[in-house]
Amino acid sequence: MKKFLFVCLSFLNVGFLFAQNEIEDQSPYNPRDFFVQTFNPTDGNEYRSADGTPGPKYWQNQSDYLIHATLSEKDTTISGDVTITYTNNSPNRLEYLWLQLDQNIFKSDSRSVACTAYPGDYFGVLNKTDGGYQIADVTVTQNGTTYTIQPIISDTRMQVRLNAPLQPEGGQVSVKINFSFRIPMDGAGRFGRQYTDDGVIYQIAQWYPRMCVYDDVEGWNTLPYMGLGEFYCDYGNYEYFITAPAEMIVYGSGDLQNREDVLTKAQIKRLDAASKSDKTVTIIAADEVGKAGMRPASKGDLTWHFTMDNTRDVAFAAGKGMIWDAAKVNLPSGRKAMAMSCYPLDCAGDTAWSRSTEYLKACIEIYSENFFEYPWNNAVSSAGITGGMEYPGVIFNSSKEKKARLWFLISHEIGHDWYPMIVGSNERKYMWHDEGLNTYVNYIANDLFNDGEYLTDPAYFAPTFFASRDYTQFMEYKDPLMTVSDAMDAEQHYQFYGKTAYGLNLLRTIVVGKERFDYAFRKYTEAWAFKHPTPYDFFRCINNAAGEDLNWFWKEWFFTTWKLDQTITDVSYIDNDPSNGALITIGNKGKMIMPVILQIAQANGQTETVQLPVEIWQRGGTWVYKYASTAPIEKVVLDPDGQLPDMDRSNNSWVNSGK
Repeated sequence: MKKFLFVCLSFLNVGFLFAQNEIEDQSPYNPRDFFVQTFNPTDGNEYRSADGTPGPKYWQNQSDYLIHATLSEKDTTISGDVTITYTNNSPNRLEYLWLQLDQNIFKSDSRSVACTAYPGDYFGVLNKTDGGYQIADVTVTQNGTTYTIQPIISDTRMQVRLNAPLQPEGGQVSVKINFSFRIPMDGAGRFGRQYTDDGVIYQIAQWYPRMCVYDDVEGWNTLPYMGLGEFYCDYGNYEYFITAPAEMIVYGSGDLQNREDVLTKAQIKRLDAASKSDKTVTIIAADEVGKAGMRPASKGDLTWHFTMDNTRDVAFAAGKGMIWDAAKVNLPSGRKAMAMSCYPLDCAGDTAWSRSTEYLKACIEIYSENFFEYPWNNAVSSAGITGGMEYPGVIFNSSKEKKARLWFLISHEIGHDWYPMIVGSNERKYMWHDEGLNTYVNYIANDLFNDGEYLTDPAYFAPTFFASRDYTQFMEYKDPLMTVSDAMDAEQHYQFYGKTAYGLNLLRTIVVGKERFDYAFRKYTEAWAFKHPTPYDFFRCINNAAGEDLNWFWKEWFFTTWKLDQTITDVSYIDNDPSNGALITIGNKGKMIMPVILQIAQANGQTETVQLPVEIWQRGGTWVYKYASTAPIEKVVLDPDGQLPDMDRSNNSWVNSGK
C-alpha cells in the first residue's frame, strides 16, 4: 500500500510539475526569483544591527568648519579660507584625507565634461568650462605642529597626505585651505546668479572644500561629482563669515549672530514680531527695496556672521533688491523656529511668492509632526535662477513658479532637509534614497496642506501620481533604481523620484497597511537622524518595524526593471454549483509580483472586494482562489481602483458570458 501510494503521489507530483513547467514556459515569472534565499543583505554587526538600526559600536567621523569668504561683484567671485577640524572616530588610523572640490566640475578637463553626451548636456557643463577652484595654500595642524602640504587634486577630489597617521577613536587634525572660484551663471542647476532690475540675486552653494565621508561601509567615499549624483557629507558644527557689499542682504543657513551690525533697527523689530506670528510678517516690503534706509550706514562691505550646529552643509543667498518676509514655525516639542522667504519684486503676489513663507512654514510643521522635528532655528526659501535645490536651512527655488507648482517645489526642496540633511544617506551613490523618500513624504504633505488646497489642481500631478494609469512613467525605464546615480540616463533620472515614491505608497496602502508602515518609516527616520544609513539599513528597518519580510519587494522594485501583469483566466464552481463556492483562477504573466485585489460581483447583487497576499505566488504563476459564493458570479475585476502597476489591464476582468 505504501508503495502504491508513493507511486500515485509521484505521478501526481510529476503532473503538478509538468503543469508548473507549462505555466513557466508561458510566463517569465519564476517564484525562485523571490522565494529562494538569494536576496539577503550582509549580516548585521556591531556597527549596523540586523534590525536596520545603528549598532552598539556605530561610529562616524565629524567635520567642523570655520569659513571666511568674500563675495565680489566686481569679478563675480567667491574667495576666502576654510579651516576644517576633522575628528577620526573610526577604529582605523588614517594616513591621508580626501576632500570634495565640487566647483571643479566646471573645469574644461573635468570628468563631467568628458562624460557628458552631446547633445544632451543636461547640467550645462560643456559651455561652462572656465571655472573651478583656485587652491592657493593648504596647511595642516597636527599634534601641535603646523606644516604646508602639496595636495593631490584629481578632478573633484583632493587628497591630503599627512606627515603622521591620524589616530583612531578621537584623533584630530586641522586643515586650512585658501580658495577662490568664479560664480557660474548657472551652477549645473544647483546654484548661480540671476540678473534683475534691482540687482543680482546670488544663490551660493558647494562653495568651500568639504570633507569626503569615511565610513564603515566604503572607507573613503570618493566618487567624483559629475552633476547628477548629489552629495554625501559628514555632520559637524559650522561658523562662517560672509563679506559682501553693504547694500546686500545675506540669507544664510543657520543663525545670524550679528544682526545689530548688518540689519536696521526696524528690520530687527519686524523679525522679532515675525518670530511670534503665525501670519507672514514683512521685513522688507516691495516699496522699500533698494532704499537707503533699508541698510546700515556704510559705503563699503559688511560681514555677516552665521553659525549652524550638527549639519552636513551650509549655503546662502544674497542680493540688493529682494522682498523679505517671515513667520513663526510651531514645532511638536513646543519649540519655535522661523520660516523666511526672499524674492524679487516681480515675483510678488498671492498666486506666487507672497505665499512662499506660508508654504515653507506649513511644510516644516507637517514634516516635524509626522516624521522628525525640524532641528534648526531657521529656514529660508530663496527665489532665483535655480530651478530647485536644497541645502540645510536654505532652499533655492525658481523665481518663475506660481500656485500649485510653487507649493510643490517648496514642499519638495524643504523636504530634503529631512532626507538627506537629517537622515544622511549617500546621494552620490543612491539617488532614490533621498529623492524618492522625499517625494513620498511630499505627497503626504500635499494631502494635509490647507485641507487639500492643491489636491486636484491640474498643474499638480498628485491626484494621479500614485494611480496605475500613470505607472508607465515609472515602470518603463531601462535602469533599476539601485543604479549608481551618475550611471542613470540623465533624461530618465526622475524615476528615482517617482518610482520610489510610488513603491513606498504601495507598501503603505496595499502591502503593509498605513498604521504599520507609517510607524516603521518614522522609526527608520528616528534611528538614522544625523547618521549615515545604507539602502540595506532602510530595507531592514522597515522589515523589522513593520513586522513583514519585504525582501521580495525590495528586490523587484529597486534591483530590477521587472513588470507586473496579472490576469483572470477562469471562473468555475465546485461540483458545478455556485452555492458550493467559486474557483477563480488568477495568473501572473509578468516577472513582478504583487498582492491580488479582486472585486467580485454576484448575480444576487452582492459585490465584495478581497485582497490576497503576495505569498499566493510562492509556488508558481497561477493561483486558484476558492471564493465562498452564494450565487453565480457575474463579474470579477482585478485591481478595480487601479492602484497596482499592471502593464496590461485588458486582461484584468472576467465577465459571465452565459447571461
